[in-house]
Amino acid sequence: MASIQKKVCLLGDFAVGKTSLVRRFVEGIFEDKYLSTIGAKIDRKEMSIHHASLTLLIWDLAGGEKFNRVVHSYYRGAAGAILVCDVTRLETLGSLEHYAHDFRSVNPGAPFVIVGNKTDLADERRISDTELDSIAAKLSASWFAGSAKTGENVETVFRTLGESLVECEK
Repeated sequence: MASIQKKVCLLGDFAVGKTSLVRRFVEGIFEDKYLSTIGAKIDRKEMSIHHASLTLLIWDLAGGEKFNRVVHSYYRGAAGAILVCDVTRLETLGSLEHYAHDFRSVNPGAPFVIVGNKTDLADERRISDTELDSIAAKLSASWFAGSAKTGENVETVFRTLGESLVECEK
């Protein structure tokens, strides 16, 4: 079995749920209290994909930072990214294009997966599946609506990106 290690970044505005998605994926837990990420937090998780052992080095990056040398250095060496918006805040969807553009300026051709997080807040939802589909088409990305709180599609988001990364190795 081939052993592959890839750096991936989680990108999105403040409080869209990047840290919660990582904690749900890596540790299987969710906490309601908001913890602001400062700089970058790095986790790792091993997965088995297509007869390969893939270790994801997951860089959970602070949201809202302007593109600068520090952010540029966080992106360096990343093989792909998960772009996260909060389905209860429409402005977080528009920001994804900026994150994607900045990330791809450092890592051209890197695959993206988009997640519209917080679908558990159905009564507050402001971003439709159609809008997620539109931004995903524009960025040549897969997309999922999901929830770090309930676990909906969390594994699928990371697995989809992992499959793209393993395919790139072939």
